[in-house]
Amino acid sequence: ENELRGKVVWVTGASSGIGEELAYQLSKIGALLAISARREDEQISSLDEKDILVLRLDLTDRSSHEAATNSVLKHFGKIDVLVNNGGRSQRSLFVDTNLDVYSAIIELNYLGTISLTKHVLNHMIQRKKGKIVTVSSVMGIMGAPLASGYCASKHALQGFFNSLRTELTDYPDISIINICPGPVQSKIIQNVFTENLAKSIENSGDQSHKMPTDRCVRLTLVSTANDLKEAWISDHPYLAVCYLWQYAPTWAWWLMNRMGKRRIQNFKSGMDADASYSRKKK
Repeated sequence: ENELRGKVVWVTGASSGIGEELAYQLSKIGALLAISARREDEQISSLDEKDILVLRLDLTDRSSHEAATNSVLKHFGKIDVLVNNGGRSQRSLFVDTNLDVYSAIIELNYLGTISLTKHVLNHMIQRKKGKIVTVSSVMGIMGAPLASGYCASKHALQGFFNSLRTELTDYPDISIINICPGPVQSKIIQNVFTENLAKSIENSGDQSHKMPTDRCVRLTLVSTANDLKEAWISDHPYLAVCYLWQYAPTWAWWLMNRMGKRRIQNFKSGMDADASYSRKKK
């Protein structure tokens, strides 16, 4: 609370899920908020006007990012924290998926994110301080069926920001923070890419076995306040698989082959892809 109170925080993808909960928790802390999403009418508008700027932002419209950054700076005079949260997941097998879906995923999740970061980073370099927080995913650490394009975009973000961090050694007060959530209770499944751009998912399945959004966001803010370079935020078994992937990849590949078959079966039967890996808490 003390670290983030009074700081100007710009959150993208703020219309639902993790982004929306970030805005609520940051407002309770006392942060000054710029919140953005592609559709302005879906954003949070119940906070005090002087403490919040609601700014429509399409991450795929890279030509608009400089003007959007200038709008936030004009309103608040500074940007202390950028939270790159905007993006979409995927539920489709590669053999069934059109290549333009992969292009759209990279354009939104990766190129849109680094484009906005570039404009905000210029400001932070001038001030010689700031935090850039990117909501990646455990899918940026491992691979999984039904999400090959999403995994690729998150791996790209991990590689980019880990490299960017090494370019900023002359600016020790600029923090690059990667947040890697596992499955979270949010609307991300309702808005996933499928095998073609015109198709939406018909049944998102039961999401109750996943980590509550408020807990994920709380841990994200703790990680941000403490300048953690990378945080894995997940329940088991997903967290255990992350450790296997990091330290015992041969075992991880064997396990993912077994889990992957079940994941695909779940998806094809209309269940949430990860439903069978966790038991509901009663």
